[in-house]
Amino acid sequence: MPEKATWADISVVGIPRSLLYYRFGVLWTTFFESLGRSVVVSDATDKAIADRGEHLSVDECCLASKVFMGHVDSLIGRCDAVFIPSYPTADHRTGFCTKFQSVTDVARNTFRDQKLEVISCEVGNVRKLRDVRRPFEELGVRMGATRAEARSAFKAAWAAQAARDKALAETQERTLRQLVTQRRAAATHPETEPPLGILVVAHPYITHDAYLAGAVLDALRDMGATVVFADAIDHDRAYKKSFEFSDTMPWLINRELIGAILLTEDKIDGIVLISAFPCGPDSMTDDAIMRYIQGKPILNLMIDAQSGTAGVETRVESFVDILHFQQKGGYTHG
Repeated sequence: MPEKATWADISVVGIPRSLLYYRFGVLWTTFFESLGRSVVVSDATDKAIADRGEHLSVDECCLASKVFMGHVDSLIGRCDAVFIPSYPTADHRTGFCTKFQSVTDVARNTFRDQKLEVISCEVGNVRKLRDVRRPFEELGVRMGATRAEARSAFKAAWAAQAARDKALAETQERTLRQLVTQRRAAATHPETEPPLGILVVAHPYITHDAYLAGAVLDALRDMGATVVFADAIDHDRAYKKSFEFSDTMPWLINRELIGAILLTEDKIDGIVLISAFPCGPDSMTDDAIMRYIQGKPILNLMIDAQSGTAGVETRVESFVDILHFQQKGGYTHG
């Protein structure tokens, strides 16, 4: 039986600028725009959004989940419906934290008194095109499109997301090549200080949210470090590389981050791990990373709703100072 066009009257779709928006936002936005809908993305995270999200959430939620609720709240009255997809665990190597499976229902219940319209779809294995295409085509049909129109919209969305991911990966590769070239040049000119490359390892919704991780990135750059983003390293290469670390790692994004570390560790000088308290997957993988990666300095930062920036900046500055000292031969590794 074909899906009914239960969401055909929705012309303006709201998308929270949080969580998996930083991974799949181009796909989502392009899909709805290709169906002829207008898309409103919530504003960048600020204190008001973060505080509102914390008020709407239970204490046990991680900081990123709380911020997400603040973004949903900020879209009320600005759109006809908010798009909140569900990403359950497809298999034991391409899963997501359970919050990505439950977030649709949590949002619907949190905002039930406001009668917030939530549209959604359940996405399977994100590494397989057909497992992503099917739910989006069904979503398009429910929004009044024909099956062919929905398929065409998804094709455009998939291509746009792939192009964006490729561009980001190529940027990281260029940065890494520049680091290698600059180090070689500095080696032949003792008066030239070699560049300092630091790999920032965090979920994209932490790394690229200026309210959450901006102080860390600003501090690194202010001290002259070149930042490489682990989440932007080629996803397929990182995924395959991650099996050298673990065959049973259940979370896809953590697996890709770990693979990115293994792909880049010989080209960077240090690693900064950033986690949002109390992230369950990170609590397991960060400790394992620090035990597994030998001979490469690692700074592990945990951010929460109560964090100020002064302490973070001090730790980053100390870490960079140590790396500079090591470059000058101050430390040796056994």
